Parts: sequence; structure tokens; C-alpha cells
Amino acid sequence: MNIEPLLELNSCVKPFSAKDFFEDCPWLNIPPSRKGEILIEPLYPRGGLPGGSAQAAPKVSKLAALAAARKKKENDKSTGDGSKPLTSSIALLDKLSITGKPSTEGKRTTQETSDYAEKRPKIGSSESSLLASPVNREPRRYPAKKPKVPSPVPIQPPDIDKTPDPIEDEPEIPPPIAAAPSAFARTMLGTTHASNNPARTRIIPAALSFSPYALNLTESNPFAGPSPDDIVANAQSSSKGMNKGSKTKSKTAMNDKGADGIVEAVCKIAIDDTPTAKSKNLDVLAEYGRSKKKKAANFVVIGHVDAGKSTLMGRLLFDLGVVDHRVIDRYRKEAEQIGKSSFALAWVLDQGTEERNRGVTIDIAMNKFETATTSFTILDAPGHRDFIPNMIAGAAQADFAVLVIDASTGSFESGLKGQTKEHALLVRSMGVQRLIVAINKLDTVAWSRARFEEIEQQVSAFLTAAGFQPKNVSFVPCSGLTGANIVSRAPDPAAAWYTGPILLSQLETAEPIARALEKPLRLTIGDIFRASEQYPLSASGRIDAGSVQVGDKVLACPSGETAAVKGLEVDAEPADWAVAGQNAVLHLSDIDAAHLKLGDVLCPPSAPVRSVKSFVVKILAFEHVTPMQVDVHRGRLHASGRVVALVAVLDKGSGAVVKRKPRLVKPGEVARVRVEVDVEGGVPLEALGRVVLRAGGETVAAGLLE
Repeated sequence: MNIEPLLELNSCVKPFSAKDFFEDCPWLNIPPSRKGEILIEPLYPRGGLPGGSAQAAPKVSKLAALAAARKKKENDKSTGDGSKPLTSSIALLDKLSITGKPSTEGKRTTQETSDYAEKRPKIGSSESSLLASPVNREPRRYPAKKPKVPSPVPIQPPDIDKTPDPIEDEPEIPPPIAAAPSAFARTMLGTTHASNNPARTRIIPAALSFSPYALNLTESNPFAGPSPDDIVANAQSSSKGMNKGSKTKSKTAMNDKGADGIVEAVCKIAIDDTPTAKSKNLDVLAEYGRSKKKKAANFVVIGHVDAGKSTLMGRLLFDLGVVDHRVIDRYRKEAEQIGKSSFALAWVLDQGTEERNRGVTIDIAMNKFETATTSFTILDAPGHRDFIPNMIAGAAQADFAVLVIDASTGSFESGLKGQTKEHALLVRSMGVQRLIVAINKLDTVAWSRARFEEIEQQVSAFLTAAGFQPKNVSFVPCSGLTGANIVSRAPDPAAAWYTGPILLSQLETAEPIARALEKPLRLTIGDIFRASEQYPLSASGRIDAGSVQVGDKVLACPSGETAAVKGLEVDAEPADWAVAGQNAVLHLSDIDAAHLKLGDVLCPPSAPVRSVKSFVVKILAFEHVTPMQVDVHRGRLHASGRVVALVAVLDKGSGAVVKRKPRLVKPGEVARVRVEVDVEGGVPLEALGRVVLRAGGETVAAGLLE
């Protein structure tokens, strides 16, 4: 065989050049057979589930492991021989090699071979002489692939026999379909080579899918869904459907308006799991008339500090059997430990730790006892001047008062100049007409009758000047520590000179004031608390007028919020109704605690209490009154305000105008003044309501609203 032509042919073959290899390939349109995948293994494994160590392979989910096993099985089937797949480095070299054993999947056709032969350098040329001389080359360690000539039909790259790492597997994304580059693209990116196969220009490699011409026609149409206006219209129509109670329309609207609309609709849903109490529609006045209850009376205990008010009431409760002797013994032992053994009886009413440590009453203490004819409620008021507002709150709930005076030497005189006088004036201004004066601690002066008559004379003159009628004032000598003349007469022969009624008898003869049963409900809130899990919000106070029953709707003034009476208690016992003069606890529902505060008034929605910011009041001046800053007190209500005008000075007897627009009102005078409160929304006040004006810790005036 003559090999000279072959040698001459080898000597004229042009060396391989990447420029010549890609010369007939337009930009962005490289045939798959000429592409090589360069895979750089990551430094650390990618992805995986939490846990494991940094050296070991990351954890994978069961679904990812199943997908990796299935892909490996498919790759084994594609290789056919079942040999071990090559590593990623071997696959890289096979991709980049251009010589060697050709691929079994895409053999050249006759036309491809002829086209490729025309492009090879001719025999005898200078370029072919480079291949004439033998070259000592090292044998290839890896099989090389022969270069492929593009064929009319796109040839898919052969599968690489490689087992991918389960973590590195990613789902195969089909190449997007795009149109051929436009004239502008050819001008900007260069002239593309014509192709005999139009399909060849429509395939864009996935690696270059960022091109502006790679339009993904498989994406969803952005105009397929509803427009923003449609979403708003659907939300509005669905809200109307929910208000009408149509379940079908509401469900359809919820599906149409999206996640934002659903969240908005859920926020509008209000769930109230509190069962509403049903009203029995009772005739409360008829029920009250048929009931055979004892008459009820509230009395407030007032007097100067350390006059023995709490001890006197503790002895009264102990002698009546309301408090067990074991409780008194325990209180006595506890009081002896802190050096206050005489305070044991006072602790029956003073339950607070601060009250027991200081030895003074701070807030109103309430307790109950009954006699054969009357049910009494004790309101033990503080005597210290710092707690006068609490004393006013107790006096506003009282039908009559018990004034306790210390008969010991020096104490009576100091008390008359202190809170004894102020308390007496306050209770008279609050409408109290009946007054029982208990001259306490008379045993310290050996039951001196002269001392008793001296105190009686001075106090009577003062009370008459304050407006009390002599027939409504009575005096009782007693001793709270020993119990003399409280429930039983004094056993001491030195006290035998007093033959009048004892304190308990005086309480029973005190007639309560008339009740406004037929007027609209008026209940001033004295306390707000959580009674139990069943009753999370409760309000207590004395009913000033009207009646209430379970199931009624009440209006809280000045907030204007409506509540339902879920439960009712009278004197700590469940009841169906309550009337004026009783101390009631209303368990409320359908209202938030933020809308209630001390001093607010509960009334029927049909007859609300008007909130005012300015009012005219007829006052009795205790100190000089001028246009000044004052504090307005009505029961538990406390509001800051100011006297803006002095209208006139009035005659005490007839009420006629004595002087108009005075510059000041002197102590003891009756005047008409205008007051404004500095409270947003005003305070709930009605005509004929009683208020107290204080300034600088002193009570300057008290009076009646006009």
C-alpha cells in the first residue's frame, strides 16, 4: 500500500484552532454538540437539612434521596454497559477533548463529511506541512471526542455517565423558546450566519437565557388575574354580603378578594361568648312592696382623728355577736406584738396593713349588722385631714351620721378646732339631717357628768349654727374600749346618772330618709373590681334613686357606653332586683373596664345623666371664697375646676339676693357661684345634686346644684 499520499495529506493538515472551529456559529446560537459544561465542585456541600457535621455529607430529605436514586438509575440505563460513571473531572476532560473515539449517538452524515472536507486545508499547502513530521506525543489517558459538525437536526448533548451528588441535583429546565434575533439585535450584536435549519436559530442555550431576546412564552399572563379595581369591588361586594348574612355570597367573596381581604374580614369579626342574661320583666316596686325585708339604713361614723371611731364600732359588732371572740383574741395578740394592744377592736374594721401599722383609718370601711327591726350598714370614715375626700365619699352614701367626740382632757378642744367641726359641716352639706353624738372615752374622766354637760353645751351651739335642728341631735355618753352604754348600760356606778337611751337604741330610732323609688335609676360607682371568672367586671355602689333588675341595659356616664346587667347582688347576696337606698353590686357585660371609673353614674339609656363642664351652685362658705382654683367632689367623683364668677350673696332664711357680683364670699355666708371643671367631656351632674369645693387641703364651701 502506498502511504506517501497519506503522509503528504498529514503534512498539509492545518492545526486545530478554536477560531476556525466556531467560525460558522453565530452568537448566542452555539450547537449543543460543541458546548462544554465546566463544573467547579463547591468547596462545601450545598443545601441539606439541619444537623450533621461539616466533614460528612449533608443530610437530605427522603424525597431528595428518592429523586437522586431514580436519576442514578436512569443514568445507568442510558450508558448501557452499566460501568461505573466517570468523575466530574473526567467528564470535564471528555467535554473539552476534540479527538478520540466519536460519540455513538450522533454520527456524521455524508453531507456533513463533505462540508467538513471542503474547509480542511488542501494537500501541499504550507499549513499541511506542519503535520508531515512525526510528533512524539504522550498517549492520552482519557478518550477524546472528535469534533462534530452541526447537522440540520439539533443534536442533544450525550448524557454524561456521572452520578451527581444528591444535594447538587437540580431539576432540568427545558430551554426557553424564542424568536430569531431582530434587525436591531443583528446590528448591535453582529451579523448572524444563516442556517439552513430555521429551528436552529430558535434554540437559545439555558446559560444565556438572560438575553433580552430570550422571551419565555411559558410564563403566566400578568393580565390573566383580576385588576386592582376588581379586587376592591369584590371586597366591597363581599362586605355587603356579610352584613346581609348571606352565607353563599360571603363565601364567594372571600375566595375572590385574596389574602388581604380575608385578613380584613376576619379582623371585623367580633366574638362575644358571654351569655346575655334574660330579663324577667319584674315589677320591681310591687316586688319591693310585697317583700318583708327589714328597713335598711346606712350611717357614717365621723369625728376627729384618734377619737376612737373604729374601736367604738368594733365593740358594737363584737357585743352583737357579728365578730367571734376568737377573732378578737387573734387581733389582740397581733396588736400586742407591735405594741398596740388597744387597737384590737379597731382592727375589725381596719383591715389594711398600712392602716394597722399607722393606727389610722385611710379609706371607708364597711360592715353590716342587724337588729330586730333594721339592717344597718356601717361606713367608718377616716378622721385624718389628708383623707377628707374618702370621708366625703362615705358621707354621700349615709342616711344619718354618728359623730364621735373624745371626752379626755385636751382632746375635745383640739378636735373641735380640727376635723370635728369640718366633718359636721360636711355631712350637713351632703344632706344629712339626723346626727347622734357619741361622747367617747368618758371613763377616762371617771364618768364626770360635768364634763359631759360641758361638751354637750359647746357642741350643741356649734351644730345649731351649722344648720342642724336640735330635735335631730342626741348625745350618748359611752366607752368604746369597755363597751359601756353601747349595747348594754355601763356597769360602773359612776355612770348611773345617765338614764337616757344607749347607742344601739338611738340607732334604731333613727328613721332613714325617703327613697326616690319611682325616679330613673341613679347609681354612683364606688368601686370597680373583678368578682370571679363568671363575672369579670363588677361595679358596686349605693342606689340613689330608681330600681334595677337582672337583664336591664344601663348607660355609663360620662363615657356613654351601654352595658347589660348580667348579675346582681344586694348586701353580698344574689338578688333579682334592687331599689334605691340599697348597696348593690352590678355584674356587667358588653362593656370594657376602660369606660368605667370611680364616680361615674349608671343610669337607664332612656334617661341619661347630662355631662356638664359649667354649672351654678348655691354654696355655704366655710372659708373665704373668691374666683379661684378648686377641687369638685361628689361622692367618689373628684374633678379639678375653678370658680369663674360670684353671682350673688343670698339671705340664709329666704334665699333672696342680698348683693350681686360680690368681690368675695365670707365664711358663713350663702352665695350663688359659677364653677367650671377642667375635664374633657364634663362630669355627670344633675340639678339638686350636692357637691363640695376644696382648695389647698381645706374645705372652702359645699352646696346644692341649681
